[in-house]
Amino acid sequence: MKSSYKENGESPKAVWNDEGGAISLKVSGEWRTGKTVDMEGNEKAGWPETFDTDDLGGFDSSLPAYLLRKLRESDVEGEPSVEGMREDLKGLMELALKVPERSDAKGQEDEVHGLRFLGKKSTEFWQSLMLVLEFTGDTVLATGRFFVGKARFRASDFWVTVQECGIGALPIVSLISFLIGMILAFVGNVQLANFGASLYVADLVGIAMLREMGVMMTAIIMSGRTGAAFAAHIGSMNANQEIDALKTFGINPFDYLVLPRVFALVLMMPILTIYSNTVGILGGMLVGAGVGIPPSLFWAEMLTAIDMTQASLGVMKSLFFGVAIAISGCLQGMNSGGSSAAVGQATTKAVVASITMIIVLDSAFAVIFTILEI
Repeated sequence: MKSSYKENGESPKAVWNDEGGAISLKVSGEWRTGKTVDMEGNEKAGWPETFDTDDLGGFDSSLPAYLLRKLRESDVEGEPSVEGMREDLKGLMELALKVPERSDAKGQEDEVHGLRFLGKKSTEFWQSLMLVLEFTGDTVLATGRFFVGKARFRASDFWVTVQECGIGALPIVSLISFLIGMILAFVGNVQLANFGASLYVADLVGIAMLREMGVMMTAIIMSGRTGAAFAAHIGSMNANQEIDALKTFGINPFDYLVLPRVFALVLMMPILTIYSNTVGILGGMLVGAGVGIPPSLFWAEMLTAIDMTQASLGVMKSLFFGVAIAISGCLQGMNSGGSSAAVGQATTKAVVASITMIIVLDSAFAVIFTILEI
């Protein structure tokens, strides 16, 4: 189809006229990407009621994009007027107006300051808290459905997840726990040696590893390793519409995807915590041997400071940390967007959220144990 206009080579120009209360817009020249548009009149007056395109030459996407931006800024209610537009431009505008604007299509939001900023952040925090509580409630309900035989998932998925967050995590857990045990022993010996009490390094390493450091370091490692993997895997499925496919086949995505991951991490966290405690104590024992404390004496002294209650505190906390990590990772994955960038953001949020929840839970446990004098 041959166009009815002629290339005139003139620069693009937009003349706004709002005299007499009727807004009109005259566009002329060659509207090409990269050219500077010459503006006249009050372009913030609103959406034009009529257009003058008699002097308009050729154009590309820059002209429809300009008009759509002005339309969004004008907040026009109902059908916007396209009277007076040239047929080719009118066809493009009518086609563009049939597609609703995506909520995440805006490049930059207006900056918010003062009380508005505080209110916005408070609202976002409350919505996030409600989302976490709702997801936690769904997890509890799904667990109940599983134990009464109404929620099912593939056993192979469960055992693969157990392997990934169990055996696969042993190398990094071993390294970090061993170094943490050594660091505790080094720092403790520097201070205790001033009082001739280097032997009590064994008490320090044993209590610190069993109560706090073993479970904390394991949980943080699993947050960055397993929690992020959960978010990335489920987020990728969400982006590829695989979760929608599960719903189409009548499969509950929550039972199929979330439950095996929660169960696997809750199962493996206590085992990894016990392993971390053991390796950390061995690291402290190695340092003790280096400063003149024989391993047998180190072990005997440590046993005088700890009992089954002390040894079980970290293992008990690991159950709650495992649930927090699994829920954070699955929550961000299930609620991620449909793009690769959204999957990356979900992964980052999962790590940050899980570590934050771990710190909060550990602080709460510290207060509870203090009140109970444990």
